[in-house]
Amino acid sequence: MTAPSHPAVDVVVPTRDRPEMLREALDAIVGQDYPGTITVRLVFDQSPPDAAFALDTPDRRVVLLTNDRTAGLAGARNTGILACTGEFVAFCDDDDRWLPGKLRAQVAAAEPADELVSCGIRVRYDDRLVDRPLTATQVTLADLLRSRLTELHPSTFLFRRATLADGIGLVDEQIPGSYGEDYEFLLRAARRAPIRNLSDVLVEVRWHRRSYFSSRWDTISTALQWLLDRYPEFHGEPRGRARVTGQIAFARAAAGQRRDAVRWAGRTLRGNAREPRAYLALAVATGAVSADAVLRMLHTRGRGI
Repeated sequence: MTAPSHPAVDVVVPTRDRPEMLREALDAIVGQDYPGTITVRLVFDQSPPDAAFALDTPDRRVVLLTNDRTAGLAGARNTGILACTGEFVAFCDDDDRWLPGKLRAQVAAAEPADELVSCGIRVRYDDRLVDRPLTATQVTLADLLRSRLTELHPSTFLFRRATLADGIGLVDEQIPGSYGEDYEFLLRAARRAPIRNLSDVLVEVRWHRRSYFSSRWDTISTALQWLLDRYPEFHGEPRGRARVTGQIAFARAAAGQRRDAVRWAGRTLRGNAREPRAYLALAVATGAVSADAVLRMLHTRGRGI
């Protein structure tokens, strides 16, 4: 029987056509040194379930599910969430990998009032590794409006299941293409209570060219505009708003929409003349540099646009 100090944890893992990376992700989850029960809710999105990934032992299970909600990441996460039964729910993407001690450290750090616990990440891009710990022990809504804080990656999230059901709610399936669903979820969580963060680097996040958002620039710009409309709090944080409009400008430039890119870049600079994304967008729009070259340069430093 699971000890009270080690409550059962469900891990929601959405997956789509990445069997090799998925196997590594699952091995890292079921191999955690956590003494309690771990049940992985493996949700196949737009692909048939593969029985080879199923597992059923006394304290480690991998249960196969099919996304029966909105196609995409948000619907797949929600399919998994609704099947969970443990006290805690965690997320892990199928191309990421938990590092040893991740789950034990987060469950131990979770205070009764904490609704969401995160931790530091290690970004892997090709053969380059960059550690990105966040030293703050608490993250507020104001912090997240100013910066996306990439360190708070969904593969680090640990929640209390009751909070998901009766508080924060499910992942929003109305976000265009599910892009930025993790950021929207963080904003919604931080509206309710500060997010607990561990500075320890406990998750390896892999950035690669097989990302399903790597070149969907129209979806990205539409989703970011949706986010600005959904969160009027950005109007009170000019620097944070300029960050998002700068991302939109870059996405429009990368999509070849030069006029839109210049318009959004101008809007960005009026909000914050020092926002670098506006200048990168203008450089891409004028042909001085390619969007791919900018992303490669940023990714080798463990950064994104």
